[in-house]
Amino acid sequence: MAVLVFVLYCSWAVLLCLSVQAYENLALHQPAWQSSTWRSNYTADLAVDGQYTDLAWNGGQCAVSYDGQTAEWRVDLGGVKNIHHVLIHHVKCKDTNYTTTTINYLVNITCPYHGRYVIYYNNRTHLPYPNDYTSITAIALCEVEVYDCPSPGYYGENCSLKCPKNCHDGYCDSMEGTCPACKPGFIGPRCMECDAGLYGNNCSKNCSLTCENPGVCHKVTGHCNGSCLAGSEGDMCENVPKLFQSVQYMTIVSFLGYFVRDLVSTSSDNTTNVP
Repeated sequence: MAVLVFVLYCSWAVLLCLSVQAYENLALHQPAWQSSTWRSNYTADLAVDGQYTDLAWNGGQCAVSYDGQTAEWRVDLGGVKNIHHVLIHHVKCKDTNYTTTTINYLVNITCPYHGRYVIYYNNRTHLPYPNDYTSITAIALCEVEVYDCPSPGYYGENCSLKCPKNCHDGYCDSMEGTCPACKPGFIGPRCMECDAGLYGNNCSKNCSLTCENPGVCHKVTGHCNGSCLAGSEGDMCENVPKLFQSVQYMTIVSFLGYFVRDLVSTSSDNTTNVP
């Protein structure tokens, strides 16, 4: 499973993104968990319930944890999903530099990977951090939205394009359609080319080892990219020349002749020595 770590310096948080339709919020109403809950009505599921009109910490629409050196929240997407981007709606607050109208509470993170869990992790364990930061932290999430195509294996702005058939596990980049990995035997951004030593429509055939460069051939036809090794001919260097066949035949006949002659000679010697 692919994992991407984003450091959000504005809140000293770390987000880990662990695979006509439009992008949908895959996290909506999915099971959520957090490391602690401040009070019974500030539970983790409030960050995936689709309600974030009131971003105040006590507005009843946000997940809030106890203060501590670390705080963690996560959502289970129910299976491995492609992920295009994640939107985080933070609790509204203010400090000496920002007001509730100027601070950016919405964070948009591009996450071109696939996975099952999206994890929000906030910590005060790794010094140094900015002087204005407190020594404790907490979860304060009003909504976490995870967007991508609702059906795995599709990409494009309207999720109308099918991922290349040779992408590993059927996943591809949500915008470009490129494959993060290929099925065995295929290479290239869209896994449309045969790996070294293979050719054919399904890249399932092996290039001839009697090519001048053994195992190197045209990826479609299988023809050798040059001449053949001695003793072979043809586009794929799989044929034995007639002259070479004649030499082989003469060699075999000559060998058999010597063998028969030696056999007769041995038999004669044995007959002579019988008392």
